[in-house]
Amino acid sequence: MELIEKSISSIKPLNQEILAKANERLANQARPAGSLGMLEPVSARLAAIFGSLDVRLDNKVIVTCAGDHGVTDEGVSLFPQAVTAQMVFNFVNQGASINVLARHAGARVKVADLGVNFDFDPALPIFHKKVGKGTANFARTPAMPRGDAVKSVRAGIEIVSELLAEGPVEMLGTGDMGIGNTTPSSAVIAAFSGIAVDKLTGRGTGIGDAALANKIRVIAQALDLHRPDPRDPFDVLAKVGGFEIGGLAGLVIGAAAAGIPVVCDGLIATAGALIACELAPAAKAYLFASHRSVEVGHRFMHEHLGVEPLLDLGFRLGEGTGAAVAMELLDAATRVLCEIKTFEEVAIVDAQK
Repeated sequence: MELIEKSISSIKPLNQEILAKANERLANQARPAGSLGMLEPVSARLAAIFGSLDVRLDNKVIVTCAGDHGVTDEGVSLFPQAVTAQMVFNFVNQGASINVLARHAGARVKVADLGVNFDFDPALPIFHKKVGKGTANFARTPAMPRGDAVKSVRAGIEIVSELLAEGPVEMLGTGDMGIGNTTPSSAVIAAFSGIAVDKLTGRGTGIGDAALANKIRVIAQALDLHRPDPRDPFDVLAKVGGFEIGGLAGLVIGAAAAGIPVVCDGLIATAGALIACELAPAAKAYLFASHRSVEVGHRFMHEHLGVEPLLDLGFRLGEGTGAAVAMELLDAATRVLCEIKTFEEVAIVDAQK
């Protein structure tokens, strides 16, 4: 717990002086006030994170955390667990959706094995952070011991440190891979919010009506059986979470502690962000929601966190794909603040005043 506690205590508040200057510049730019919508507060917050009006996001990384889930034994997914490991190799070989979209955004993709049920060669160029070979079936027993929940969060923090040892990082994207992981993610938001499971559980990989009803039953049964305590994020993670969800939480905490903005992806990455912000409320200032997926629970996650997603593209893939697309908007936001001239700079009389 020492690394986690140290990281949480290291998260600094945003630079309020720079935030005020950024908002003043935005208000005085030669265009109608508020005309660039969400790009305006986003650009100001990025400036406050970096302490500069001229932010350059030259070094962007997306970390895709992978893990398997014992709850797939309950028939909650269309695909078998073996696909998780196969997709890890696809990421490494640059053949997946996230690789394509990250290249377009100018971001590197790094994969982290938090809990895949497969023995990867230690020489494989990924973060080898395996806590266990898949979680237990939480329909019957807790997903993991509490100690493993702590280990998974710590692993995410360690990944941030290891990335920074390789070189500078100006933006971190979080993504996931894990067959069946919409089930624990839905359980996590149900545990924190108290909202009925049937209102926030979606179809994941595209399951039919009967399988969806079964998925809802499995989650409700697990919550009733284990009674995760919403006041204790580690209890929620241990009882109904996943190793990669813990790793994703650690990424958010580690990045915030290092002063790095985090753009989180879909349902699973946002489940990790929920855990992170429940453990470290100050981390939310560094968090950007990339998009709203078609998974119904994602909206409830955003509402619980009090964040607005930048995009709504009908995505339901994960991997960090939404984060990659949103990074391009975040790049644009930095230029909006710095490069659009003010009325004074272009000698235009501001008719709004």
